Amino acid sequence: MALAAPDILSRAAVPEPGRLSRIAATLRQVVSTPLGAIGCALVALIVLIALFAPWIAPYSPTVISVKQRLADPSLNHLLGTDQLGRDLFSRVILGTRTAMTVALVSLAVAVAVALPLGLIAGYGPRWLDACLILVFDSLSSLPMIMFGLAMVVLLGPGVPTVIFVIVIYSVPSYGRLIRTQTLSIKARDFIKAEQAMNAGLGRILFVHLLPNVIGPLLILACLDLSTVITLEAGLSFLGLGVKPRIRAGAISSPTAFRSFAPRRCR
Repeated sequence: MALAAPDILSRAAVPEPGRLSRIAATLRQVVSTPLGAIGCALVALIVLIALFAPWIAPYSPTVISVKQRLADPSLNHLLGTDQLGRDLFSRVILGTRTAMTVALVSLAVAVAVALPLGLIAGYGPRWLDACLILVFDSLSSLPMIMFGLAMVVLLGPGVPTVIFVIVIYSVPSYGRLIRTQTLSIKARDFIKAEQAMNAGLGRILFVHLLPNVIGPLLILACLDLSTVITLEAGLSFLGLGVKPRIRAGAISSPTAFRSFAPRRCR
């Protein structure tokens, strides 16, 4: 028995494979399948379009050309033009950057808010867990459209309002996931061993619990990316989100624009 302890210590001292190497191995396994390769290629294409949108778009998305309004798709305008003569292809390209920015910022803020709340709910006392679960349930019961209308009245339409609504929409589900993972992990032997050795609360939360609960949360956030973009588009369609920008000095024909303006009813 005396020789068993050094043997255990020697095996414990062997370093495990790095996190980056495990991520690279997982990525190679995903790319090795046809569907995985197609999915990764599409994601990389969307990210590249969002990064280089100003250089890819052939026209400015805010330039008004009333003479070319409602034009059919052609070589000059691949997707045609809208009712103000703006190039739809350019607006789609620049809209990709806006949608990705709003979605990524919203999810990052939601993860940053839900992560400590979920850890506290799962590891803290029962009364604090009950209070946080009540908050999560209350936020989950809010109808998003009505809540978005209320926030527009209070804060006004714009990108910050959309981000705030999406964060409130996402935090309860993320917080519940972290709470469930924390309740499962804190019952394991290595957490009990740390508690027996009088380890600090910060060490238990950030050294042992956080690395084990962050993985499922990041996966759920990535899966919610498309849902968040759809929610942002819906709020913007209702006038609660990103404001449309029009370059007033880019009207090609003021006379034609006056003729296009709606007439007043007498």
